[in-house]
This record gives sequence, C-alpha cells and structure tokens, in this order.
Amino acid sequence: MGEFGRDEVAKVYLGDLRNDNKHVVEFVESLQPPIPRSEKWVLIVSSSFGCPMRCMMCDAGGRYFGRLETDEILAQVDHMVLKRFPDRKIPARKFKVQFARMGEPSLNPNVIDALGMLHTAYDAPGLIPCVSTIAPKGSDRFFESLRDVKNEHYTGGRFQIQFSVHTTDQERRDWLIPGEKWGLADISRFGEKFFETGDRKIALNFAMTRGLPIVPLEIADGFDPEKFLIKMTPLNPTSSTRRNNLSSALDPLDLGSVSEVKGGFERLGFEVIVSVGELEENKIGSNCGQFVSALNGRELMIKDDYETSKYRLT
Repeated sequence: MGEFGRDEVAKVYLGDLRNDNKHVVEFVESLQPPIPRSEKWVLIVSSSFGCPMRCMMCDAGGRYFGRLETDEILAQVDHMVLKRFPDRKIPARKFKVQFARMGEPSLNPNVIDALGMLHTAYDAPGLIPCVSTIAPKGSDRFFESLRDVKNEHYTGGRFQIQFSVHTTDQERRDWLIPGEKWGLADISRFGEKFFETGDRKIALNFAMTRGLPIVPLEIADGFDPEKFLIKMTPLNPTSSTRRNNLSSALDPLDLGSVSEVKGGFERLGFEVIVSVGELEENKIGSNCGQFVSALNGRELMIKDDYETSKYRLT
C-alpha cells in the first residue's frame, strides 16, 4: 500500500495483506546512523491486525481484526529482505527481527511457527529474533513454546526477549497497560526458567514516563542481575501519548535526566542500556500504529517533539 521514510534512517511499510482495506499492517526497517546496514539492520514486524490491548502510549490498540497467519508474518520480513538482498544472503553482523510492531506476540501462536521457520529462510549468520511482550495472563503455553524454540534454534545468545515493565508501581502499571497480565513476580519466575547459560540477558524495558515511579530496589528484590538487564528508552511521541497527557522522562538530548534511576540500578549490580533511537524517526512517524491509525480515521500526528540530532547512546 505504501512506504514512508528514508533508506538511511527508517522506512515504514503498510501492507494490505488480504486486499480488503481492513487487514492492514505496519512493518519497519531501521538503521542506526552512522552504523551501516552491514553492521546492524533491524526489522520490526506485526503479529496481528491492530491490537486488542489498549496500552496508553501505543497507537496500535483499540481496533483489532484478528491474528496474522504464519505466512503473513514471514511475508513482512520477506518484503524488506528481498528489497535489499534478493539472493536472501544477509551480510549484517547483527540482523534483528523484532516481533513488536502491531499486536501482542504472545496472543498469536503463529509467532512460534514463524520463529521455527525464520532461521532457515535466509542465509543470515547474524540473525537475532526478539520478542517484546507485556505477558498477558493466560499466555503461559506460548511462553513455554517460546523457550523450546529458543533452545532448539537460537542458543548462544542468538535470541532476545524483553518485557514491558515501565513502572514499579503496580497500580500505575495497570492503568498504563490495561488488562490482566503477569506481575513482576510472574516475569521473574518465568525468566529463571527461560534463561540458560550463554543466553542474552532478559530485558526489563522501561519507557521512561513522567509521573510513573521506578524504584530499583523493588526490581532487585525479585530479579537476578546475572539474568536480567534494564533497558531505558524515551517515551515515543504518539497520538496516544498526547491524548493521555504522557510525556517522556528521558530527554534524548540530556541523559542526565535519568542518571539517578540509572545509577540506582547500576549500584545494585544491573547492566543498564539507555537506548535512544534516531530522532528523525519521530518525523517519519515510525512509532507503533501511527499510519494504520490514520487509515482508520484517527489522527496522525508527527511533530518534532525533540530537536532532530545525531546524538545517541548505545
């Protein structure tokens, strides 16, 4: 249906997978200038048409038209790969395929099937699949299967999982991420079973948001720093964040804005990654669900919430 953005930064693709103007998904390829595509190439794919969850910062939620089939998930990857590498040989030292665009991956068992096929679809020694999740209650079978597919096909640090935590205040977290989901204790118990020697650490993701407390000691009480790390990101400027009066506590141009929380985690032994993407992506509008929301009659707001800059920390 269309593509938006720049090859040198990020491209957002819209795909009408069933040719009915309803079953439309977004998928994205992203770079991290000045790092070339040969070093790091990130693809972000959808697992459902819209999303049944209603996370307060995400534009993908609220309208839901069902799960993607396995071939529809893989078709997104194929579209982006074949555009750049028609011989299916992907030279990127780090080729990350992230299940994190539209939809909660754990609500679609076809994600497991796609992961089981992905490793043979391309000649890609640098392949690292990543699943980003809020871990809805009732998804235990999915996560057990995810552990199995990781252990069968993606050992040795070739798989990444991250849990959306965002705040240690359970009441505020329930407001931010409505619906029943695993609590911190549930995530910790699963992580202890999921993690194997040689695996990448499990990421606890905090989209740093003003007014949402983060108490490092509460994380240290339940999570082993040898198995879990902390990932801190800015809150992306979406239509939903504006509508819900949310703003980022992490200023991409001033890392000192989160130094106190970061230092608190580090003193407790946690590895902390402060991940600031290319700020031009905010102009492109490559945050979850923005373009499909516009197609569905909701506003598309792309503004310079942060001054465009080459600054980054990885």
